[in-house]
This record gives sequence, structure tokens and C-alpha cells, in this order.
Amino acid sequence: MNSAETSSQHISQNDLHAMAYTDPLTGLGNAYRLRDKVRQIAADRASDPAPFTIGLANLDGFKPINDLFGPHAGDEILCQVANRLLACVPDGATVIRAGGDEFAFVLPLVFERKAAEKVGNMLKEVLSAPFDLGERNVRLSASFGFAVYPFAGEEFEDLLKSADTALYRSKRRGRGQITVYSQEIAQEMKRATQLEQALRNAIIADEVDVHFQPIVNLKTEMVAGFEALARWCDPDLGYVSPAVFVPLAEERGFIDALSETLLRKAAETALQWPKELFLSFNLSSAQLMDPSTSANVLAIINRVGLDPRRLELEITETAVMTDADVAQKIVTELRAAGVRISLDDFGTGQSSLGRLRDFAFDKVKVDRAFVSRIVADRASEHIVKAIIAMCDGLELEVVAEGIENASEASKLQGLGCGMGQGYFYGKPADAVTTLRYLAEKYQEAVPALSRAI
Repeated sequence: MNSAETSSQHISQNDLHAMAYTDPLTGLGNAYRLRDKVRQIAADRASDPAPFTIGLANLDGFKPINDLFGPHAGDEILCQVANRLLACVPDGATVIRAGGDEFAFVLPLVFERKAAEKVGNMLKEVLSAPFDLGERNVRLSASFGFAVYPFAGEEFEDLLKSADTALYRSKRRGRGQITVYSQEIAQEMKRATQLEQALRNAIIADEVDVHFQPIVNLKTEMVAGFEALARWCDPDLGYVSPAVFVPLAEERGFIDALSETLLRKAAETALQWPKELFLSFNLSSAQLMDPSTSANVLAIINRVGLDPRRLELEITETAVMTDADVAQKIVTELRAAGVRISLDDFGTGQSSLGRLRDFAFDKVKVDRAFVSRIVADRASEHIVKAIIAMCDGLELEVVAEGIENASEASKLQGLGCGMGQGYFYGKPADAVTTLRYLAEKYQEAVPALSRAI
């Protein structure tokens, strides 16, 4: 073999080695480069294990943008992200594309939590500027997780797992969050995992219950329907708030199973009520992103035998905004089957008026934040009055949430609000107690109610 052939083979081997450690899209190092870089720094500091930090960044909301504008635009955004990160990371740092829309950093001169948070805030700011796609600009945020060696792990795999745990916590807390791994965070995530497993088991065992809160006609003070609310009391954990376990089910991807169980139970209970009473049930943001939601909901109530015209589904504006096109399709399909749609927590979103124009709602629920201040605060009174007048013009029913005393009820009646719910009219109660409530207070109650309880 001559020298030219030897040189050619040597270059080829170098090229292959470089390719194996390089992300072909962005030109950054890849996951193999991350592993080797961390191990190299750890080995260099073995005799005097000075701290260093690794970080993970995940783009928030990248998939919907990728789906909307296409993979070419998604690739362009990823390349722009790579260039921005390279341009602004601290001296001596390494930037890596770990895969998909996740990037990683090795920060040899970042020794502790505050310094990691400072880097995270700087990178977050850099990535929040618009990305140029030619004819349009798009905005993204990013979530970050950091782990400091050796406190968060002495081996690469342990350190990466700690950074991933921190990133996962950031994603759970919302967009654009920064978390540095600690033992407290590890315990928090461990408790969340234990809670998840207990909830999954409770769903399988049919142990998650449904309670019902009356929604009344404010003029007659007669019950018009009930809102179904999830309740769970675990033998070991005790009472767990739905504000904890419902978001957990969404985050861990089993909200469909939970919701289907609750809807089935609620619909079965509603069959025992007078037929003119409606059942109100909440849909989650995850369900409003799933095109099969309408078919699933209708299949459940059809199996139970509940008339779709007795079902009202409550959705929040925040949930609608997550994927407006899919949500619109779901709402249209459900309304076509006779199901009524209610906009929950009205007044707390950023573009409520636009949603009322773009979506076909049947009812609006005024958030308790306004109702609780309606007697003492004239601004809240005027806001509620304006909402009622507007909904009247749009032929939408109005429900005031969180009514807790007679003065609030009287004020709402005077303003012309049609319906209300809250502790003043009844706390959430189980199915048997709800039947007893109907037997005692509902004028049109049929004899079957008495027999049912």
C-alpha cells in the first residue's frame, strides 16, 4: 500500500469518527459527544473533583409548529437554535444536540446552582426572540434542567438522569422554567411517581369517585343540573385534591382513562335524575388536542344510555388555545350530536371575546374571581354586568361560579344572571346524597327518587 492510499484511509477513518460524533442537521456534537465530554472532564478532575455542570434544554411547543409549518421549517428553527446557543454559551462550554428538539450543554466553569440558573436565564432570553422563517416569524420558549457534578451524580449516566429529572420538573411547572437538580427535587419527583402509580391502580380498581354540585336557576332557586367533580381518597395517601391528581394524569398521559371512568360513572348517576336536569362535565386540555375525543365521549354516553342533549361539556379558554383547530373540530362534532358546550372560567383568559366569536358555545361560566368581589368591588360588578349583557346579546346562557352567600346571590339575580353554583346552593356531594337532595328540594321530583334512596 502506497503512502497516498494510507493517507486516504486515515482521512476516511477520521471522517467516520467525526460523523459518528456529529449531529448532521446542526453540525453540533451529538449524544455520544456529550457522553465522552462529560467523562473526559470527570477523569481530568478525578484527583481533585472540582464541580462542573451539564444542562438540558427542551423547546416548548415545538411539535405543533413543526406540524403546522412542516419539517423543513422545523429543521430551520433547530439550526437557528443551535447557532444562538453556540454564540452565547460561556467560554469553554460545549453545545450538543441531544436529539429531536432537545439540546445539551457541558459547562466546565459553572460550579453551583445560582451560576447554573444565571446561564439558564440568559439562554432562555436568547431563545425567546422570534425565529425567522422567511415570510413569517415564530416564537418559542425553552425549559431547562441542570445537574452539578459530583453532587447530582459521579457517573455520566447518573448525572444525565439528574439533569433529565430537573428538566422534567421544569416541563411540569409550565413553559420557560429553569430547574437545578437537588435531593429535594428528586424526592418531589419520586412522590409524583408514587402518586401516579396509586392513581393508575385506583382507576383500574374503579376507586376514583364522582361528586355532584348543583347548578341552580337564580330566579326560581330550583336546581337545573349538576356539575360532576372528581374525588379520590386513597387508603394510604388519604384525600388527594383533584387540583393535584387531574394535572398529574394529563402530564403522565392517562387523562383519557381517568376521564372515561368519571364520565361513565357520572352518566350512570344522571340516569336516576329527572330527565330535564343536565349533567355538566369537564374536558381537559389534553382531550381537546385529541381528535378522537368526540367519538369517545359519545360512545360512553351511548353505552350508558344518557341522552346527549342532557350533557354539557365544560372547556377552558386555555385548553382551547392549545390547539384551536382540533378543539374547534371536537366542539363542532359534539354539538352536532346534541351535546352543549360551556366556556369555563370566563374572564381569566387573554382573548375571551375572540373565542366567543370564533367558537360556537352554548353557555359561559363567570369565574369566581369576579363573583367573590361583586358585592364590595364596583369594578367586578360592572364586569359581571357587562358579561351578562354581552351573553344576552349573543344568546348565551350565563352561570356564575363560586356563590357563597345570600348577598352575592341577590346581586347576581338583580343583574339578570340566569344560573349560579357555589356553596350557598350546595357543596359537591356523592351520588346517594345528591339523590336525597333532589328528593327533598326538587319540586318536580318523581316518586322514583324516593325509591332510589
